[in-house]
Amino acid sequence: MKTFKTAMNATLLMLLPLAAFAQADKSIYGSDNRKDLFQMSSDIKTLADSVVSFWKADKIEALNPGGVQLKTVNFGERLNLCQDVAFREQPIGAFCSGSLVGPDLVMTAGHCVRTEADCQNTKLVFGFAVKQAGGAAATAVPASEVYSCSKIVKRFLTGEPNSAPPAGQTLGADFALIKLDRPVSGHKPLAINRANTLKAGDGIFVIGHPVGLPVKLADDARVRDASKIGYFVADLDTFGGNSGSPVFNLRTRKIEGILVRGDEDFTDSPSGCTTMATYAQTGGRGEDVTKISVLSSFIPKLAGEKSAGDDGMQESVGMDTGAISVDQPALHLSFE
Repeated sequence: MKTFKTAMNATLLMLLPLAAFAQADKSIYGSDNRKDLFQMSSDIKTLADSVVSFWKADKIEALNPGGVQLKTVNFGERLNLCQDVAFREQPIGAFCSGSLVGPDLVMTAGHCVRTEADCQNTKLVFGFAVKQAGGAAATAVPASEVYSCSKIVKRFLTGEPNSAPPAGQTLGADFALIKLDRPVSGHKPLAINRANTLKAGDGIFVIGHPVGLPVKLADDARVRDASKIGYFVADLDTFGGNSGSPVFNLRTRKIEGILVRGDEDFTDSPSGCTTMATYAQTGGRGEDVTKISVLSSFIPKLAGEKSAGDDGMQESVGMDTGAISVDQPALHLSFE
């Protein structure tokens, strides 16, 4: 985990939920490729429809009749952003992202929901997005789009007790599967790549909630290093809040992994405001993505998915994922 380089970044940790930044600093590589929902192609919008934002329970306020209000703050005001920072006037409030991979099963990063107490205090919201040009983000949503975390089905976070990193590595996998309080209506589970075929140079994209913003697509990215055990490295334009976001294969549109870590998010501008940290397309440390092969055996197959011919074996990551489970919550290390 790279530490924040400035006092400003330390302040961000106090301003936003810790889970949005713990083990999850991220940044811009080359051009900023992020797009709002209304700017996405129809097929990408379909994928985004099954991406969900994570909220603390006290950030959800009931409305009558049958709706909820998401408690948000202005992105630019909260972080003292420079005037030219993208999405400066949009609301923020979500602390992590996830994807629907079963009727009532959501996949995210392990550091987003660490304990059953975290689970009980987490609400998952579909549809936090800017849906038309010139429009505002939908912060009032139907109650039917809000779900509760019922229990942690499986999770793992390298660095916690009984979860040492693979030999020769200081980092590894980071994932969680959580069961919702009821089956999801109106959103379809996303397909995952069960064959371990990803390689360096493959085109990828990510959909999630950077810094807790309305849902964003970040595309025009590639895998830098697929040789790591448990994760791969890419040049995705992602931030804290993207943690748990599904990362898709550009060609197949299947999920290849979960966004979990990366480089610095923000930096001080000479003018005294806060701006995004940017790197050359091939610069920086890159962003880390937990490989889907690490947890694919825990994800049910979709209707019509082949029962045979999924020739990728689940990757052996040299870890006991049963060591951290709903029945035996682990002690947790600090990533501050």
